[in-house]
Amino acid sequence: MSTTLLLVQGLNGLQLGILLFLIAAGLTLVFGVMDFINLAHGVQYMVGAYFAAFFAAQTGSFWLALLLALPAALLFGLLLEFLVFRHLYDRDHMAQVLATFGVILVLNQGVKMVFGAAPLQVPLPDALTGGIRVMEGLLYPTYRLAIIAGGLATAGLLWWLVERTKVGMLVRAGATNAPMVAALGVDIRRLFMVVFGFGAMLAGFAGVLAAPILSVEPGMGDNLLILAFVVIVIGGIGSIRGAFLAALLVGLVETLGRSLMPDLMRLFLSPSEARQVGAALSSMLIYIAMAAILAFRPAGLFPVRAS
Repeated sequence: MSTTLLLVQGLNGLQLGILLFLIAAGLTLVFGVMDFINLAHGVQYMVGAYFAAFFAAQTGSFWLALLLALPAALLFGLLLEFLVFRHLYDRDHMAQVLATFGVILVLNQGVKMVFGAAPLQVPLPDALTGGIRVMEGLLYPTYRLAIIAGGLATAGLLWWLVERTKVGMLVRAGATNAPMVAALGVDIRRLFMVVFGFGAMLAGFAGVLAAPILSVEPGMGDNLLILAFVVIVIGGIGSIRGAFLAALLVGLVETLGRSLMPDLMRLFLSPSEARQVGAALSSMLIYIAMAAILAFRPAGLFPVRAS
């Protein structure tokens, strides 16, 4: 593989990692603070993408669509929390899994009824079309670099909110010992609502960013949800820092593995066998990496320390 192609795939992996972090950040907070397994979190990503497609079609502007889609994703997440999820907080994990899986089915069918089953497209913003020269002979799409920059800025802002604000202090305390936080007089239900709504908005933001480069279609968040769960397991449940580093790791392993593994297998196998074996191994790499990390760090790379 040439240096140029390796750099391209590395940037693609970084971009995937950023999107995974935006999804996994809310998921790890919901799981860590609320001890709530939300399989429907990937639906928030899909809903954000559909909001972007709808508002872009109505306004003709990606930027207006972004500004409108974020509060819409937040309100939609709070609505789900009020109608469905808050009734599951005191139930066991199996009930949470079954109920949130039902939400996935309902919302996937719902967007089909409202928008149809055909994929929707969101045009790139004019200011971010074209490419930027990152090395001799390589122009990388400007919008994809903007996703990376926007995701890194969001990660920095999220770190500041969690580590340097009063609400962030409560979130960290809740991730460590939620019953004790409630015993100290904190309205734990309101804290849960804030965490859930913020996580939904982050996932919706990821959907908005992905909409111009991916097809907006029902079920688009299902595969990313699986990767997001891998991210929070590797990073440590409830840890924002762990989610960020694990998301970058998973994004790079997923992207580079699919590119490099067939070429690597050609050193030992015939070209046809190398393609088949390489494709099979590349789809397993992140799970092999997860198993290897958990063998040495069962609680993840950066677990939240319980008191």
